[in-house]
Amino acid sequence: MTTPEELLNRTSNFGRIALVATEGAVEMAKMVDDYLRSWTDDSSRTYLVSSQCPRFSSGDAKGMINETIRGRDMYIFVDVGNYGCTYDLFGYKNHMSPDDHYQDLKRLIQAAGGKAHRISVIMPILYGGRQHKRNFRESLDSACMLQELHSMGVTNLITFDAHAPMIENAVPLMGFDNIIPYYQILKKLKRTFKDLDYSKERFMVISPDEGAMQRNMYYSSVLGVDMGMFYKRRDYSVMVNGHNPIVAHEYLGAPVNGKDIFITDDIISSGESMLDIAYEMKKKNARDIYCYATYGLFTNGLEKFDKAYEDGVIKGVLGTNLTYRSPELSKRQWFYEVDISKYVSYLVAALNGDISISDIIDPKTKIAALLKE
Repeated sequence: MTTPEELLNRTSNFGRIALVATEGAVEMAKMVDDYLRSWTDDSSRTYLVSSQCPRFSSGDAKGMINETIRGRDMYIFVDVGNYGCTYDLFGYKNHMSPDDHYQDLKRLIQAAGGKAHRISVIMPILYGGRQHKRNFRESLDSACMLQELHSMGVTNLITFDAHAPMIENAVPLMGFDNIIPYYQILKKLKRTFKDLDYSKERFMVISPDEGAMQRNMYYSSVLGVDMGMFYKRRDYSVMVNGHNPIVAHEYLGAPVNGKDIFITDDIISSGESMLDIAYEMKKKNARDIYCYATYGLFTNGLEKFDKAYEDGVIKGVLGTNLTYRSPELSKRQWFYEVDISKYVSYLVAALNGDISISDIIDPKTKIAALLKE
């Protein structure tokens, strides 16, 4: 496999990367820039491009790119889940919503004025990704977003652990890479909890619902352990906050008695489903329970997870730095952050060098080496 150093020091592509970040994604863009610079012969060169989206007090805004991007490969970072960003609106402090972040992304694309060589968008948590199907007269925001970006000249979009991967059908002529950082997750789990036994007799993977089956099947396959799953029994006669409420979680699978459990999903929103499953596993005499979600949103606060940790129901919760983490979350003893910035840097280097990213996306060789450590 070609190393990132070899990719970035090629004369045909060296120096042509332009990293542009919306307000909520500056942290990740800076970390990627640090990696790219460390892989080149001239570490003093930065790939970050100065940009901003200033706002008027009425809430209107504009996108500005403060240096040339003509002929460069532009990678725009956007975190639509970063509610920690604020702006003044008629004297009030307003938190940025996914809509605000998406509009800023479009403003920066417009500011480029068609002068960039290629435009790629790195949007880890997909805008509108949870509204992926139409049951009634409902909008399809994510599909509409993808088609709009394609029409604006975006050539490729990189997302991580999309809630509904089949959304790529909305833009069959645009590059769409949906990536799950399997290796980074298992590395964090293995090196944080060093006493874990990954044998089939002591370890098991649990899918929290039908939608998470594919990622959990991968884990169970590379680890060589059994997998169980829950399915959500819903009350379809009632609608609460736009969806049918969950009546119960029903378990299907092998006995979990005495086994360590790894529960993985794409998003922890309120976290109620994840905790319901953890409590149910404890009732079935599971040993230690480890949870993972690519995006730890915790929209209803952290108190229920605090209690579950104090009661010994969960051993730890892993989450990535692909979206905003509140300062309160980062301080929790039960939360372990999985750094994905180096992985994103590999992807940028490979795309810039027109190299296949198949080996980067499928890490089974690296996982096998990790398990032999």
